[in-house]
Amino acid sequence: MRIVTANPTGLCFGVRRAIEELEAALRQAGTVYALGSPIHNPQEIARLEGLGLVVTENPEEIPDGAVVFVRAHGVGPKVLADLQRRAVRVVDGTCPFVRSAQERAGRLSSEGYVVLLVGDRDHPEVRGIRGYVEGEAFVCHGVEDLPPDRAFDKVGVVCQTTQREATLRAVVGALVPRARELRVFNTICRATVERQESIRRLAEEVRHIVVIGGRNSANTRKLVEIARNAGADVQSIEHAGELDGGWLAEKDRIGVAAGASTPDWLIHQLISILATPRSSRGTDGNDGDSRGNGKPGNVWCGAGRTGR
Repeated sequence: MRIVTANPTGLCFGVRRAIEELEAALRQAGTVYALGSPIHNPQEIARLEGLGLVVTENPEEIPDGAVVFVRAHGVGPKVLADLQRRAVRVVDGTCPFVRSAQERAGRLSSEGYVVLLVGDRDHPEVRGIRGYVEGEAFVCHGVEDLPPDRAFDKVGVVCQTTQREATLRAVVGALVPRARELRVFNTICRATVERQESIRRLAEEVRHIVVIGGRNSANTRKLVEIARNAGADVQSIEHAGELDGGWLAEKDRIGVAAGASTPDWLIHQLISILATPRSSRGTDGNDGDSRGNGKPGNVWCGAGRTGR
């Protein structure tokens, strides 16, 4: 089978940086508490829990004097201040691009703008950014969420870092006739844009694509959506053990793409299984040792890179 991988694909800079900082803290402290899942990938969380990670959604469950990790999504300033007061050490893994969105939202608010945050209302990154706004603010997922017939004197726009640029453009376009003064910060991370562009290119090159990433990963779901909208036949999986042997049958060319929260070792497992001759695979399409519990490893990837 010929395998074509998207380029770039897999862990983005912010998530990779955060996981490296978390691993260093685990080596030093043994036990580290994370407020919320540090990566939208259950297989990677299981690996990190084996190293001493404790994940909680409630700050009150973090004991005083603990080592605490702030994930790449960041948190609001009040939550961060509380953690710094109670913890012996706070490892701040907030992505620099998320931090920029936080700072710009706060700046717009301090300058008297109503802040419009384009993103998923319940996403932890959005909640964290919202925490930096002291004045009026609202979240919209798209044009359909804009308040009907609302006119603005001053409105400022920031964006969840993993949103699609097309969504931001549409929202800004709808605001132009409604606002006397409109200020826009495009806070979408370039890594997000690059991965979305790479899967568009991949969908032009191959008809069948496997997208690997956590089901709770918003950016992975967007990759699946983009590939399907481009006409590709897509199988979305969390790990290689979920490969559908029937779907793979008779295909001699497969594209592979991964969400920005998918670690290298899971991508490596997937490519290894796809590169295995059909006669060596099990009836489910894999070799029986690919349930997402393998060891971390390196992965090759690149536009046009192929394997057999």
